[in-house]
Amino acid sequence: MTAPIPGTWTPSLGAHVASEGTTFRVWAPSSTDVDVIVERPGGPLAYALAPSPDGAFSAVLPGVRAGDRYRYRLDGDRLLPDPASRFQPDGVHGPSQVVDPRSFRWTDDRWTGLALDDIVFYELHVGTFSPEGTFAGVTSRLAQLATLGVTAIELMPVADFPGARNWGYDGVALFAPARCYGTPDDLRRLVDTAHGLGLGVFLDVVYNHLGPDGAYHSAFSPYYFTDRHQTPWGAGVNYDGDQSAAVREFVIENALHWVHEYHVDGLRLDATHAIADEGPRHVLAELAARVRESATGRRVLVVAEDHRNLDGMLRPEREGGWGLDAVWADDFHHQCRRLLAGDSEGYYRDYSGRTADLATTIRRGWFFAGEFSIHLGRSRGTDPTGLPPNRFVICLQNHDQIGNRALGERLHQQIDPAAYRAASVLLLMAPETPLLFMGQEWAASTPFLYFSDHHHELGRLVTAGRREEFRHFAAFSDPNAREQIPDPQAPSTFLSSRLIWDERHREPHAATARLYQALLTLRRHEPTLHGASTFHVASLNDATIAIRRDGSDSTFLIVVCLTGAGVVDFPVEPVERLGGRAGRTEALTGPWQQVLTTEDPAFSPDPAPLKIDGTPLAVRIRFARPSAIILKRELEGRRR
Repeated sequence: MTAPIPGTWTPSLGAHVASEGTTFRVWAPSSTDVDVIVERPGGPLAYALAPSPDGAFSAVLPGVRAGDRYRYRLDGDRLLPDPASRFQPDGVHGPSQVVDPRSFRWTDDRWTGLALDDIVFYELHVGTFSPEGTFAGVTSRLAQLATLGVTAIELMPVADFPGARNWGYDGVALFAPARCYGTPDDLRRLVDTAHGLGLGVFLDVVYNHLGPDGAYHSAFSPYYFTDRHQTPWGAGVNYDGDQSAAVREFVIENALHWVHEYHVDGLRLDATHAIADEGPRHVLAELAARVRESATGRRVLVVAEDHRNLDGMLRPEREGGWGLDAVWADDFHHQCRRLLAGDSEGYYRDYSGRTADLATTIRRGWFFAGEFSIHLGRSRGTDPTGLPPNRFVICLQNHDQIGNRALGERLHQQIDPAAYRAASVLLLMAPETPLLFMGQEWAASTPFLYFSDHHHELGRLVTAGRREEFRHFAAFSDPNAREQIPDPQAPSTFLSSRLIWDERHREPHAATARLYQALLTLRRHEPTLHGASTFHVASLNDATIAIRRDGSDSTFLIVVCLTGAGVVDFPVEPVERLGGRAGRTEALTGPWQQVLTTEDPAFSPDPAPLKIDGTPLAVRIRFARPSAIILKRELEGRRR
């Protein structure tokens, strides 16, 4: 057997196997008596747990082993699954199962995690990523992701949920991998295999609410939630009120459990804007610090999803911040979507889609830094000055921005393929940390829809609510049009969201895949295109953006025309229009080398080549349609 990763953490909640027996411990401060009922072939066995002053009940049971199933009985009443159960083999309403994480044979002893500079995220949903819809299905395709050039997969939430299909944000058994995806060891095998291929694994976790069905936490304690704070899903999680210390510990222990029992390389915290904590130390600051402190010898990162654009989330605690490593920055997506697809309803009202604003977004990391938001009716955001660009995670697609559309359309299904290729260059050559959504790299034909599998009564409400959400959008103002929105409860909605892997070998999908692989290879192997290189970005005209990236041995110039055709002329040395420093380019030698264009025959089934000419001091590029070009020039004495 192998031990968990090096660190200073010992689990305190749930059932844990040791040499002297299995320890059971559960927090139930409002109960007088708590029994653990162990299911055995000859009939269940009941064992009384001993109370402690902090409201927890515990016992060490010598005869209980891994694989045994159990429930807790509170004050002689109904039987309930463990809130910290490591596995729910019969679903979230059934008994919990004792799991021994030490029995898994890890092979990743030399894996030390990933630096933020080296990360390209690949977000995926386990149930729709592969035909199998399982952890094993993901594992079998990790080598292809490594070949593609991404460096970290990000799993949408896997905490167990009711039914057989779900996005994962309705999870209720926060410590238990969803049984429909496989066993705990199947998930461990996925992580171990990924590390062997040089891939990190991040996990999306939800600490702002619990799902509406199967969450038994309130039966154990009325202190898990509080009416002092409200969320879109009801009462807020109690992080700052009476008895909140135990609630905070429950959530932080959940984070530590994924890091230690599953060796994940980082956590993506869902919707942190819905986590209210008015205490002296925000729970997410404590969580991030505890994760880092416990994972000695390994780099573990904590990333937030938050639309508020708060720089304090990324500032260190000594400066009054939370000390998180990175944040999803949606403004890049929204600017691109407005510019490329013309979206103008909902929160897109706040975005012009002008290349000047898109350039500002890339320069800052986000666009709103205190400006007034029409959509919110108030100012939004703070000044991110001083924060490195890699602290901002940007995308063209993610599960929310596709799945929260009524029909689940992907960006490439709604815009010209040439424009999509150009935007892909902008995403992967920008200095921020890029995120891809599964299938994006081959322009997958499948949508990604919202789906669930709740019991009939709740499912009916979910379907009606989903369709009602879109009543304010022009395309769905007619009730008959809303009826055409796919039913989240229908199995066909789930199945139609599954990737079709065979299509990536067929054109035009294969050409898009080759482009993504070429861009990711370039980003990974050119130091100037990742890490701490200096960058400048500017809007050249209403259609075109240029990014200049200066490294220690080379300079890259990326010019992206996002709409239409046209000609751009601009000086290269010195690059005043790109904000370059006088004299910086004088050390450059030799001609600019053309690295690639999106109209190269390998990437475009119907090439419309760019034309580039000019003088050593100026560049003229003629775009026949939306496209992008990457140029490179080496420094004196550094030519390879």
